[in-house]
Amino acid sequence: MNITQLPYIKDIFAFMGSDLMAAVIGLLIIAVFVPLNVAFLVLVERKVAGHIQLRPGPMEVGPHGILQTLIDAVKLLGKEMVTPGMTDKVLFFLAPILVVVPAFVGWVPISFSPIMQIREMNVGVLLIFSFSSISILSILMAGWSSNNKYSLIGAVRAVAQNVAYEIPLLLSTMSVIIMTNTFRMSEIVNAQSSVWHILYQPVAAIIFIIATTAECNRAPFDLVEAESELVSGFHTEYTGMRFSLFFLAEYTNMVIAASMATVLFLGGWFGPFFPGLIWFVIKVYFLIFVVMWVRWTYPRLRFDQLMNFAWKVLIPIALVNLLITAIVLKVI
Repeated sequence: MNITQLPYIKDIFAFMGSDLMAAVIGLLIIAVFVPLNVAFLVLVERKVAGHIQLRPGPMEVGPHGILQTLIDAVKLLGKEMVTPGMTDKVLFFLAPILVVVPAFVGWVPISFSPIMQIREMNVGVLLIFSFSSISILSILMAGWSSNNKYSLIGAVRAVAQNVAYEIPLLLSTMSVIIMTNTFRMSEIVNAQSSVWHILYQPVAAIIFIIATTAECNRAPFDLVEAESELVSGFHTEYTGMRFSLFFLAEYTNMVIAASMATVLFLGGWFGPFFPGLIWFVIKVYFLIFVVMWVRWTYPRLRFDQLMNFAWKVLIPIALVNLLITAIVLKVI
């Protein structure tokens, strides 16, 4: 069941067509939710960092500093969008626009509850992976077009990191796909109505979370930005709203990655007492909290350590796990 089956909009769907109305309503909801969610997560990360490192975090603007993110957004809106003279202006302009495309499209096939899904797709999992490649393309465009050595190094690192960690990410996902024999997210969730996949696939779940953390350029895998080495990495030359679009995409991709982990391994909307959206939200934001916790606890890896960890540790383990899963399913 999806959004088109909600009783109070059936008549509207019959008039305009279910596919068109689902797309319009879904995009409107996403357009409102994504910026608000990013603002909330930025505040949460500041508070998590403050408590982990025994600092209060923002406290001055609003009660307990809850309005600080809003003021930061207003500040970014008011800042001038500077375009350096030696940049490739077309690519420099397109990169921050292109980076938000996966951040919006990724929500389409995710099944949030039995009645909340913008569009059911036979290849929902593949759609998210396909559009995630656009993010790395936009990062490469931003670094190359900036005509800045720090930006270019950050972009090159991003490509190498994406290639390395995409492989264990896909291998860990395939362990679940061959168990459920489907790419539909709702069917993957329904297959976990009694037992969550994390109990059958704990290794794949751990690899998936580590790989998505690296794919989202989060510490300790944030070599793409690496403020202590590359100023600000691939978006060093970006200002104002162009700069904020990269952050919007990063935090939104975190939510999409956590949502995929919830669908694949944590039973989606199923919970101890009753199935529903509330369980999905709890699981997603718990995973996001864990990612933030790791960021403010562990130091950044060196780039050679980052690559060795992917090619020499994660990929072999993911391959062995996939092989064992296939053998067990064949025997059973």
